[in-house]
Amino acid sequence: MSAALATPATPAIRADQICAVVLAGGEGRRMGGVDKGLQVLHGQPLARHALQRLQEQTLGVPRTLAINANRSQSVYASWGCPVWADTVGGFAGPLAGFHTALEHCAATHDYLLTVPCDSPLFPLDLLARLAQALGTGQADVAMACAPDGPQDHSVRRQPVFCLLKTSLYASLSAYLHAGGRKIDAWTQAQHQVDVAFNLAQDDPRAFFNANTLAELQTLEDPTSTLL
Repeated sequence: MSAALATPATPAIRADQICAVVLAGGEGRRMGGVDKGLQVLHGQPLARHALQRLQEQTLGVPRTLAINANRSQSVYASWGCPVWADTVGGFAGPLAGFHTALEHCAATHDYLLTVPCDSPLFPLDLLARLAQALGTGQADVAMACAPDGPQDHSVRRQPVFCLLKTSLYASLSAYLHAGGRKIDAWTQAQHQVDVAFNLAQDDPRAFFNANTLAELQTLEDPTSTLL
């Protein structure tokens, strides 16, 4: 009887294959139209908190760190990262940021990690767990799923926290140019895996996002019941 052929192990995804982008290109309507990424928390702008979390990822620092912004580009550029404005006009939402990042990095990176500028507590093992799920599931997109905070007992998708193959650039371009704008609608048309961040050791505040100035103020107070 011949021996069964072993299935090759899926190669581990490495940090040097990844471009990570902080999404700061929105209009900040619920904050009164201010540039959300530049609002200050504990003495530094929200977008800088996001960059710091990316630099501290347990898998390693992604090879490229960039910011998607449609205003205040000179301020963001002074931090030493590339700054990419939406190439799809009209403040088309987070997917426009995905698209812009893919346009810049698809030829040089295998994967894109996206994080928003307004969730400064996202997990330090975010990239490691998304990469593990993407590789094991042989998927095209890995999306984080988690409670929105300690008072939320349901686990829901966190669509702006994604690791995706840069080969999806053509698919996303077609979707946007056809008028599509919803992240979930596009990612679920790909081979997507959901990654739960609701283990006992996970911080239930990790995916809390500051959409308003009042919510930003709650982040200044770690004892707040809203967190």
